[in-house]
Amino acid sequence: MARQHDQNGKDRLDVFPTFHKVAGRRVVVVGAGEEAAAKVRLIGETNALIEILCPEMEPALARAAHRVGARHVAREFTPEMIEGAALVFSAREDEALDRAVVNAARALGIPVNAVDRPEMCDFYTGALVNRAPVAVAITSTGVGPVLARHIRARVEALLPRETGTLARLAESFRETVARLVPTSEGRRRLWATFFSGPVAHETYAGRIEAARAAANRLVNGAADEAGFVWLIGAGPGAEDLLTLRAQRLLQEADVIVHDRLVPEAVVAMGRRDARRVSVGKAKGAHSVSQDRINEILVEEAAQGQRVVRLKSGDPMVFGRAGEEIAALRKANVAYEIVPGVTAAFAAAASAEIPLTLRDVASSLVFATGHDRQGETLPDWAGLALTGSTVAVYMGRSVAGQVAERLMEAGLATGTPVMAIENAARREERVFSGNLDDLSAFAGRMDVRGPVLIVIGAVVAHAAIERAEPLSPLSASQVQAA
Repeated sequence: MARQHDQNGKDRLDVFPTFHKVAGRRVVVVGAGEEAAAKVRLIGETNALIEILCPEMEPALARAAHRVGARHVAREFTPEMIEGAALVFSAREDEALDRAVVNAARALGIPVNAVDRPEMCDFYTGALVNRAPVAVAITSTGVGPVLARHIRARVEALLPRETGTLARLAESFRETVARLVPTSEGRRRLWATFFSGPVAHETYAGRIEAARAAANRLVNGAADEAGFVWLIGAGPGAEDLLTLRAQRLLQEADVIVHDRLVPEAVVAMGRRDARRVSVGKAKGAHSVSQDRINEILVEEAAQGQRVVRLKSGDPMVFGRAGEEIAALRKANVAYEIVPGVTAAFAAAASAEIPLTLRDVASSLVFATGHDRQGETLPDWAGLALTGSTVAVYMGRSVAGQVAERLMEAGLATGTPVMAIENAARREERVFSGNLDDLSAFAGRMDVRGPVLIVIGAVVAHAAIERAEPLSPLSASQVQAA
């Protein structure tokens, strides 16, 4: 079939998307097998009265019918059996038998769908996302049903389960809003805030009474709506490792306060008109002090802003979230913590390092390369000696000191080590060697991104063959060979 375009060259559809009212009405499925069962399960998402026409149901259909409370009419199909139905589905898995049902339905003026026979269908059934009373249906008009299911999975992930609850809450306020807000523009602004502000946030968090209270304040014109702060982990940098909750909250934020290590592509996932505040900190050059960051969060929230504090990795793992939480508590600012994929997990996934492994390592230590005074921390050396896997954050510049302290404590110089630069990003690099190679790694001037070092016996089980040598000297030897 030739593709149809409008005068601007835009593709046009061969179908017009609509939703049928089926509550309390008969929807008939003709068929006995798995195809009929699939349609019964789909229609079972509605309040239709489902009727199945076939002499005997196969087990899959019988289970589906029982689950949704469908009525079984144990007879061979005849046209008069579908009279008065709202919709008819034919799943007889035989072209001639399906055509008989289609012809009968059309003669009675009933819309009909023949399963897997798009050329016979009056309508298509979309891949359904059910957030009753909200529904999203995706159709490929019969040409790519698997694609439609893939799209549905993405929409399912983006729409919180509580979306329907939010819609019902809005419905309960509709008459009040119409009475109290006289202009259409005013109502539009109010509903925009309703569906993206504190009311939505409380609903999605499962706090329905708090959501209703927030809705009452909004509808009754409260001008002093309290601000809110989300401390969000942006993960290691890859956009698709951001959590679904983080994505949603970025779209709700009025202000996004972000670190230098958070890629621009992730920051750009925020609401287009949200204000961006960079508080980027580079090693040895803090552009904004932590105290000032704390003040920014409190000040913005005090003005009623919804603030996202976006941190690389996980906010609770070397993210200084504890200091920000203390400041928010002191100022009585409401906040929530949204975890992210921490660097150790991203690095382990990239390098295929089993951070724990039966009979090798049963404990994992997260350590930082230096303390507040810049000293190399020695207090986890004993844990490494007992067989724990050690993940050292921010460790390249002090790699030599770390190696020295561990070897002084008695850890074997041949202990396997991997270093991952820019974990889970396009520019990621993985280095492998032993503990006595770490000193040389600290001097590599070609490693400029954030580095995570993993030390322990589990590293021997990683994808070492894909890694570069830790020591540049070893690299030159490899090239010479």
